[in-house]
Amino acid sequence: MRKSRFFFLLAAVCVIIAGFIFWQNAKTTQTESKSVSGVPVIDEAYSLITQKSVYGTSEAQLIEGAIRGMANAIKDPYSTYYTEKEAALHKQSLAGQRVGIGIEITEKNGKFIVVSPVKSSPAEKAGIRPYDEIVQVDNVRVEGKTIGELMQMIQGEAGEKVTLVFYRPSTERHIKVSVERAEINNDTVVSKVLSVDDNEIGYVSISMFGEKTAEEWLEATKKLISEDVEGIIVDLRDNPGGYLHSVAAVVSSIQKDDTIFAYMQNGQGAMEPLKTKKIEAEDFYLEKMKKLPIVLLQNEGSASASEVMAGAVRSWERALIVGTKSFGKGTVQETWDLQNGGELKLSTNKWLTPAREWIHGKGIQADVEVEQHPLFSLEILPLAGEYGEGDFNEEVAYTQKVLKGLGYTITRTDGFYDEQTAAAVLLYREKNDLKDGRHMDDQFFASIREQVMNYKQNVENDLQLNMGLSVMMNRLNGDI
Repeated sequence: MRKSRFFFLLAAVCVIIAGFIFWQNAKTTQTESKSVSGVPVIDEAYSLITQKSVYGTSEAQLIEGAIRGMANAIKDPYSTYYTEKEAALHKQSLAGQRVGIGIEITEKNGKFIVVSPVKSSPAEKAGIRPYDEIVQVDNVRVEGKTIGELMQMIQGEAGEKVTLVFYRPSTERHIKVSVERAEINNDTVVSKVLSVDDNEIGYVSISMFGEKTAEEWLEATKKLISEDVEGIIVDLRDNPGGYLHSVAAVVSSIQKDDTIFAYMQNGQGAMEPLKTKKIEAEDFYLEKMKKLPIVLLQNEGSASASEVMAGAVRSWERALIVGTKSFGKGTVQETWDLQNGGELKLSTNKWLTPAREWIHGKGIQADVEVEQHPLFSLEILPLAGEYGEGDFNEEVAYTQKVLKGLGYTITRTDGFYDEQTAAAVLLYREKNDLKDGRHMDDQFFASIREQVMNYKQNVENDLQLNMGLSVMMNRLNGDI
């Protein structure tokens, strides 16, 4: 009886072992059978991940991860993969219009803070203010999200509403706001007339070379010519670039037709000249534009397409460049739509100046070097909280730079609230009729923000622009 039980138990164990071996063989066969790329090792990795990993990852996520990994493997910061949503945001940034509510957002210490609402935007009309902290979008908390994910949550179709919850530090309460999305113009060109010693000088700022930049440039410069300006200051500071066809149209308006403004060089070394083309505009306008003296402003934030323009006008001796050395991006990217709705952007060409100089990593030197005043270069950031001696924080570091720029005695600007910082804060509070104290608080920060805004809005404090105007006057007087 015992023997029969023993043999029965042994048989059962054998069946279990055989079943396990069969199951493992079946799983191995199944793992090896999946083909997604035609490259054996990729197919093998894909099958192992989908069948062995305890983390549920969809096929779409794995494929997007593979594409992003291939783009990253190029080791080129300008070659990248955009998901479908990221691609839509990227296109909107260069488009003439975008859909949203019109707010500028910054991320600080894991919080999303409104820097400012766009003028006349749905956000401004809904009462959204600087310093408002975004807590929730359409009942979804934003904690742990990236700023890109947050922008995707806020954007949508024109006419649709989005509901946001903000925390407003000034009132110490949460506010729920429902805002209707709308089309918002992405204006890239701003112009005005500056009067200098009875001379009218045109000023044109180009923030980036987007889809409508050429049209905006044409409209702005026509208006300036109608106001009898004697020269034009072109401000490309902090212009990150954009579309090559846009910069081509702009430079074509200030130089004779069929003039080389850059070269394109592919991976095999073949060189193709890029030339100016005839602009559809009145003869009077074209003749005037090709003769007007030009001064170009640039800084370390001027890159790519803005450097194409700077390189062209310098090679042509068409303009003098004032400011600091440019960024140094000498490659051109092309973008392809992918079947999953995403986009793949790759660097496919180098671009060279008309003098066949490749400025990648080197930048373009200014003809007249001018460093901007540190206070003028500071961003206007939302500041909040209360800090005193011994604290260490980003708000403190920013404020130390502001106080130093305003002329207060400040040695360290690393964010450590030392005794010297406390003495400067006390002096600042006394001079600006704030409550006594050696600490920073919301009242103090509001005053500091206003000081920076007023300083930056005063044209007299823009050292680079003022030098540009001085250079322009010397050109008009025949001294340069």
